[in-house]
Amino acid sequence: MTLQENNTPHWYVVHTYSGYENKVATNLEKIVENRNMGHLIHAIKVPVEVVEGDDGKSEEHKLFPSYVLVKMIMNDESWHVVRNTTGVTGFVGPGSMPVVLLDEEVEALGVDTDDKPLEFALGDVVEIVGGPLQGIISSGKILEISPDNKSVKLLATMAGRETAIEVESNLVKKL
Repeated sequence: MTLQENNTPHWYVVHTYSGYENKVATNLEKIVENRNMGHLIHAIKVPVEVVEGDDGKSEEHKLFPSYVLVKMIMNDESWHVVRNTTGVTGFVGPGSMPVVLLDEEVEALGVDTDDKPLEFALGDVVEIVGGPLQGIISSGKILEISPDNKSVKLLATMAGRETAIEVESNLVKKL
């Protein structure tokens, strides 16, 4: 099989044996590390959701049993490594030809963690540029940034009082 070289990493869906999702992800991560293939295979994800059980304990459930998502630069070498990882039955696509996930699909899955770095830091004053608080609160000082950079806690003036509010980081812009 000869694949067209493409130097842009994309997300692909890999089909695995039932129950082998985590094992495939772990094996693939080890192969990438051992063969120094980080420039070709960028990320490996097993999409899960955390559900609180009846007993109050949190449990992880796989969103797509028997599937692993891989962000990679597709070429003959990377295709061969992924395809021949123990537990992998093939790529999702016609005749096992890998199909690139669309940006909208990746966003909906919430798996792409390679977001651009934030343009602000703790203590910066930011403007709210979207969401339900836009127009109500003009600006705030950043008190806290979540570990995943998805949200920020601001100290803002609301109804004449300073109030701590949490806002998604993509809805604020540095002043």
